[in-house]
Amino acid sequence: MFYALRNLFALVGFLVIVIAVYGAVKMAPMMQAFDAFDEKAVDVYSEMMVKVIETGNAAEAMVWKVPVSEDLTADDVEETMRFVANEHNIKNVGELPLSSQIEAMSGGPSRYLKIYMFCNALTAAQMLEHSDAYSAFLPCRVSLVEDKEGKLWLYSLNMDAMIYGGKPLPPALKEEAEGVKEIILDIMNRGAEGDF
Repeated sequence: MFYALRNLFALVGFLVIVIAVYGAVKMAPMMQAFDAFDEKAVDVYSEMMVKVIETGNAAEAMVWKVPVSEDLTADDVEETMRFVANEHNIKNVGELPLSSQIEAMSGGPSRYLKIYMFCNALTAAQMLEHSDAYSAFLPCRVSLVEDKEGKLWLYSLNMDAMIYGGKPLPPALKEEAEGVKEIILDIMNRGAEGDF
């Protein structure tokens, strides 16, 4: 019996070592790639994974979400966001009143949903010079959404993966991108509070 247990433990130990070596060999190229990434990349992806595990929803992990004060209407939020955008000299380049469109097409009521698009054309041009893939992130969108309980929320794409998720951006471009990030967060946070 003793020899059988000893042999079983030896086999289990051997299998653990084989699995560890296999995992290390498979993970080594990925770890080397991460060495060339921005110093915040691991934190960005870790936070995203925590959110995916927490919510079971990858989209939740890729957005910023801000609750709107209960005493504000959609018009109040919109007016504040326009004011803040103007204060930061970022252009409101379009609006999509989707709930109105849904109502017109369906003939029935819809929860409130409107998408606002903000853009600094010069920063957008710099991002495009770095990588054409950044065009998919343009312009910066902020959505005003009424949830199923009637509460208003502001959503926008979390820009951290774009800014920090790969190899470091050139310093001037990174500074510009971080500036746009701060502007969008200011538009959202002040819009949600009605803070002119």
